[in-house]
Amino acid sequence: MFKVAVIGASGLLGRALVDELAQQAGWQVVATAFRRAAPRTVALDIRDEQAVRQFIGREKPDAIVIAAAERRPDVCEHNPAFARALNVDAVRTIATAARSLGAWVLSISTDYVFDGTQPPYHDEAAPSPLNAYGHSKLEGERALTAATELGCVLRLPLLYGPIVDWTESAVTSLVPAIAASAKKPSPDAAAASMDAWAIRYPTFTPDVAFVIRQMLERHARGEAIRGIAQWSGAEPMTKYQIALRLAEALQLEPRLTPQYTPTDATPRPHNCHLDSGRLEALGIGRRTPFDTAIRQVLAKFPWQDGGREGGGVGPA
Repeated sequence: MFKVAVIGASGLLGRALVDELAQQAGWQVVATAFRRAAPRTVALDIRDEQAVRQFIGREKPDAIVIAAAERRPDVCEHNPAFARALNVDAVRTIATAARSLGAWVLSISTDYVFDGTQPPYHDEAAPSPLNAYGHSKLEGERALTAATELGCVLRLPLLYGPIVDWTESAVTSLVPAIAASAKKPSPDAAAASMDAWAIRYPTFTPDVAFVIRQMLERHARGEAIRGIAQWSGAEPMTKYQIALRLAEALQLEPRLTPQYTPTDATPRPHNCHLDSGRLEALGIGRRTPFDTAIRQVLAKFPWQDGGREGGGVGPA
């Protein structure tokens, strides 16, 4: 029996990962959650060092995937202590407890550890984060490697996938504005402004879960990946371009205006394209085309009337 602990199993990536790992014969998955703990998950606050050590000591997993984090840049900017507790201190605690068991630890990081000025970024490129979120995740990477030699950081870009609400991903969070702009009563009504400056690489969470499962398989047969690895979707898009593709999938004709200069209060990088060559060389990876994947997401999270008949946007 190969036992995997998924920390943060109720989140966007965590749910996809649990679904993927549950299909593996001979594997046992122990899932933890904090805000959305469910009957099949263990309630765990990763800021509680004693609780984390007790959980790992009791479950004795062969591998741990840390999918829990504070990922909202604006929150990190305004509350760096909170971000550090989740993105740095908790990683250190988990990795230290795992080391005593010989468990492999995979910690999820971000493309925001780079400043976005010289893409593509290889896994050995020098990080240079622009905001508190990027800084906290970079510190988390260093905390992992300092705490255990049997660990790996997996950097990922903008994620999207099956959701429980529109705001779970920066991709699906655009849907309400798209639908609202499509319902404007007159050509003179204001259009929805969408960022057309920052280049993103939307990456499907079931594909990431597939990648992580392949990485776990290597550890299970004694070939653990260590250090830094990266995975990314291959389709560059601005938010404006994402919105156009969403509108097509929803069969809407919204009024959208591209915004070609950055307007975010928290600085964001321009283009942090992650090179996935290390994993690809190992035969690891899967990429679902964006148009195919986003239709799967929308089909699983139906919306009422698509805003066409006054029903607005929301779960059916």
